[in-house]
Amino acid sequence: MTLESMVVANEASTELGWKVAKELGVPFSEMIRKRFADGEMYHAFPAEVAGKNLIIIGATHTDSSHQELLDLIQGGRYWNAATINVAIPYLGYSTMERAKPNSCEIPKGVTRTRQIFRARPHFVAFVDLHSEAVLHAHAGEIRTEHVWTDELVIQKIRASGLNDYVLVSPDYGFSKRIARLASMLDCPHIAADKDRYDTDKTIIGQVSSVVKGKTAIVCDDMIRTGGSIIQTAQRCLEAGAVQVAVMATHLVLAGDARKRFQNSPISRVMGSDTVPGVKNDALLDVYSVAPLLADIFRRHLKIK
Repeated sequence: MTLESMVVANEASTELGWKVAKELGVPFSEMIRKRFADGEMYHAFPAEVAGKNLIIIGATHTDSSHQELLDLIQGGRYWNAATINVAIPYLGYSTMERAKPNSCEIPKGVTRTRQIFRARPHFVAFVDLHSEAVLHAHAGEIRTEHVWTDELVIQKIRASGLNDYVLVSPDYGFSKRIARLASMLDCPHIAADKDRYDTDKTIIGQVSSVVKGKTAIVCDDMIRTGGSIIQTAQRCLEAGAVQVAVMATHLVLAGDARKRFQNSPISRVMGSDTVPGVKNDALLDVYSVAPLLADIFRRHLKIK
C-alpha cells in the first residue's frame, strides 16, 4: 500500500514548496506560525502527519531558516510521520566544508549539516552542492542524494537565444562540471585562472583566446558577491568575446552584488529559485528546480 504524502516548507521556501507539491500532485500544507512577544516562534502542522510521508522543502540560507528546518524535522518525528524526506535547495555555509590546519576554524558546512542529520530525517536531497563532503557528515543511517541541475541548465541555455557560445569556469575547481555541461551542449569550454586572497576576494588572471568572437557563458554553482564572475566576464571580453552571460544555480547576490552586475558588461544572469526571494526581473532570468525535486521524491517515495 502506498502511503499518503504531504508537503510542508520552512517559511522562506514556502513558494518553492507550493511548486513542488503541484508538480507531485500532493497537498501542500502551510505551517501555522506565530511569533510571541519575546521572539519565540510557535509552529503547528495544519493537518495530521502520523503515518504519512512528510516532505519538507527548506533552504538554510539564514540561521533562522536553518533552525526552522530542524524544528520541522523534529516535529515530524514527534507526531509520528511514517517517513521524513527533506530537500535542501540551497545549503547555507556550504563553502565552509573544511577547516585549515591549526586555524581553530569551525567548518560550518559540515557541522550545520550534521545538525540536520542528527534531527533524524530518513532522506535528504541537496541541490548542486559546493562540496560533496557534507553528504558524509552522518553515521550512515540516513540516505542522501546530491541532485544536479544539469538537465535544467541545458534547457535554459538552449532556450536563451544565445548562439556560438563557450562555457567558462571562473576556476579549475568547477571545470569538471563545466566540461560535463559542455559535452551535453556540444560546445567548447575553458577555465579561468583564479586566486583567492581573502574570504570574499579573488583575482582572475587570464582567460583563453578560445572565447574570441564568441559568446562567453560564465558558469558557477553560486553567485555571492559576484566579484570573481564579473572579473571573469571582463577577462573574456579582453580575450575577444563578443558578449558575456552568466549561469549560476544559487543566486545569493549578497550585499551590493545586484548593483555590481547591473553596472557590469554582463548581458544577463540565468539561475534557479533555490535561494528564497529570487524572481525574474530585468537582470535575472530564473528557472525553477521544482520539477527536479518532484522527480526525486516521486522516485524515492514511489508516488504515481
